Amino acid sequence: MKSKNLIKFLLATFFVFLSTQSFAKTIKWSMQGDSLTLDPHAQNEGPTTMVSRQVYEALVTRGLDMSIGPQLATDWKTTNPTTWVFNLRKDVKFSDGTSMTSEDVVFSILRAQQPTSDFKEYISTVTSVKALDEYTVEIQTRDPNPILLNQLSNIFVMSRKWCHENFAIVPQNWDAGQETFSATNSMGTGPFKITLREPNTKTVFKKNTKWWGNVEHNLTQIQLLPIKNAATRVAALLSGEIDIVTDAPVQDLARIKSSAEHKVESTPQMRTIFLGMDQAADKLRSGNTGDNPFKKKEVRQAFYQAIDIEAIKKKVMRGLSEPAGIITFPGVTGYTKELDKRLPYDVNAAKQLLADAGYPNGFDIELRCPNDRYVNDEAICTAVVGMLGKIGINVNLFAQTKSKHFKELKDDQGDFYMLGWGVPTLDSHYVFHYLYESGASWNKVNFSDPEVDAAIRVMEGEVDLDKRNAAIAKAWKIVRDNIAYLPLHHQVISWASKKKVNVPIRPNNEPLFRFSSIN
Repeated sequence: MKSKNLIKFLLATFFVFLSTQSFAKTIKWSMQGDSLTLDPHAQNEGPTTMVSRQVYEALVTRGLDMSIGPQLATDWKTTNPTTWVFNLRKDVKFSDGTSMTSEDVVFSILRAQQPTSDFKEYISTVTSVKALDEYTVEIQTRDPNPILLNQLSNIFVMSRKWCHENFAIVPQNWDAGQETFSATNSMGTGPFKITLREPNTKTVFKKNTKWWGNVEHNLTQIQLLPIKNAATRVAALLSGEIDIVTDAPVQDLARIKSSAEHKVESTPQMRTIFLGMDQAADKLRSGNTGDNPFKKKEVRQAFYQAIDIEAIKKKVMRGLSEPAGIITFPGVTGYTKELDKRLPYDVNAAKQLLADAGYPNGFDIELRCPNDRYVNDEAICTAVVGMLGKIGINVNLFAQTKSKHFKELKDDQGDFYMLGWGVPTLDSHYVFHYLYESGASWNKVNFSDPEVDAAIRVMEGEVDLDKRNAAIAKAWKIVRDNIAYLPLHHQVISWASKKKVNVPIRPNNEPLFRFSSIN
């Protein structure tokens, strides 16, 4: 009898093991940089938001087709031009099992408006948010806001109780290097929950069994394993250590495609890469002129026309980029092909512009660049260094990891720098509000124009689309003529994965693992 019982036990154990192996589906995901923080309101940065979106949810969200639809709110209405009422789902629980109510939504929106939040500009028009009852929230805006839903799609809802218990009532002050519980831990209502966080090494997401939504994926776990070095990242993919890379290096795409076990998908991304020039400082932090050449438009234009963007597209980006004339892309409200035309590449004209500005022999300058954020970011900067050298500009390239790069830019340490800008709201207002409005948090070129500021107010409060579009067009013309930034190109992204792994590619470069599967 003992022998029979032992056999039964072994057989049962064997079948449980087989069953577990059959249903345990893990995706090992890699990209060159990690999320900067787990606090969903502390850093408005692409990889950070894509990690947050697996765990946290908003009132509304963008689906696979990028259209806005319900998420934590089932429906909404305007009771007057400046008042919105949202009805919440009544079956939503945080991953610890506690119910989400209007109290959590109100708390989260107010939290996202705090000074340490990098999302406060999203909802700067919100003047009041309050709970009408347990599952109804009222939001009031300063003026009629035609893009409030677009903005709210990126304001994640946190548990008020969890934040209070863990001293995370306000967002982490990331710029000051603050360490908080919410920076290394998370607790949301989304389809996954984070069970392990080792910054820059490993983050483990597990299926949230308490998620309210319709489960369309077959995953039990996701492991984010950042690998900074491109060659190492590709080697890990081809050897089977990694299942998907969401920033496959352009120089390795042909090799990945040649593998019978792998596939590559590419799409134009909602992101423009550009260079910024501080035109307000009286003296450059770097350089040898004793003044600030960037105050003169002729110098900014000389830099622009010295950059051979077609050569960068061909040699650095392997054809996977689209030259840009403005810092926004097709599909964004206010974009036109006419606006997106670049000034011509002309070395002789650039030299003449420098001479006219009083710098016939050029000058020295430092170019700050991230080396683990955008597609071939450091290689692009290296190419720009050589191109500016042809007009007498001696550029010292200072490339570093994105976390240091962004912190130092926020701390006003850059004369000349690279940045990339996506437009998650798909509206030009987002670009102006962050990059061009006087005193805006990412306006590190210190551009200021009262007409542009006035146009931004129109973008925020005008519901007449003709008037609103006219304000956008006027603002674009002013900033294009000013050349505060040097637009380079609209980025094209490539995802590479094992053929059995299905993660729909999206133009915002955000994987939605709730729609993913492993065959």
